[in-house]
Amino acid sequence: MYTRILVATDGSPLSKKAIGSAIDLAALSGAELIAVKVTPRYPQSYFEGSLPLNPSEIAKIEKQWTDDAQKTLNAIVKLAAKQGVKAKGVVVRSDIVSEAIIATAKKQKADVIVMASHGRRGIKRLLLGSETQQVLTHSHLPVLVLR
Repeated sequence: MYTRILVATDGSPLSKKAIGSAIDLAALSGAELIAVKVTPRYPQSYFEGSLPLNPSEIAKIEKQWTDDAQKTLNAIVKLAAKQGVKAKGVVVRSDIVSEAIIATAKKQKADVIVMASHGRRGIKRLLLGSETQQVLTHSHLPVLVLR
């Protein structure tokens, strides 16, 4: 069925449910699991009156975000190993989450992308956006969405 399953996480309780389903699917199909977490770049502000951080402070903050993401992915790899699933974690730094997920799926040669959707509707969806919707719209791979 599948040989490589990519699961995207943002660390939320809902994405943890998607991780569990992705591990189960990988166990059933004998697939490798690739867990991905996208971390943003530190926002640069050039507005008058703002206090820009120096590059070393920005690097320290971004490293902390990457380290936190790696801890999350390491926990997923351990959880998958307990179920006999080969897994690896990939931290990607990007400001456009959906593009990073799709690019990582292509690079890792995934057969399917698994991710959660918060199921926002109306004005909340308009204001908060939906990374899942963007992945669904732009991915050429199958996408399994869980709520």
